[in-house]
Amino acid sequence: MSFKFNKLSVLVVEDTVPMRKLLISVLESLGIKNITSADDGKKAFELFQRDNHDIIISDWQMEETNGIELTKMIRSSVMSPNRMVPIILITGYSAWQRVAEARDSGVTEFLVKPFTANDIAKRITHVINKPRDFIETNDFFGPDRRRRIDPAFKGPLKRDQDGKKASDIAFK
Repeated sequence: MSFKFNKLSVLVVEDTVPMRKLLISVLESLGIKNITSADDGKKAFELFQRDNHDIIISDWQMEETNGIELTKMIRSSVMSPNRMVPIILITGYSAWQRVAEARDSGVTEFLVKPFTANDIAKRITHVINKPRDFIETNDFFGPDRRRRIDPAFKGPLKRDQDGKKASDIAFK
């Protein structure tokens, strides 16, 4: 399936100028025309409130507000224009604890530095082609953390939302 990346609106959140320029250059090479950038999560959230981007690509480690804090604001704030926006988090650390923390914060996809333009294209294509259902509990709102359906599982549904579309789930 061929995507028209030129229709996407992407918010790039990266505090290091060379990396931010590199990300923007890669996105432009994919044909994305509507790219906004911020150098920390607080500014990014303000831009997101204003422009309601289709996808957010954020670095994890930033001063004043990092990528995890930004994700939590987007997923939990009543001021968020789209709590289900795909968020691709970029980091130089790939330890399982970091991946789990990102997942548990509501990150949609995880990308480890160094990466290629193809890696970014794959993540963007994945969040468009295979959007994940969202789960809401008392202490979590974000993409369903389960990526695989186990055909051998014969037990009861694990969550009340199982079998429902994201659009059918009521938000608080």
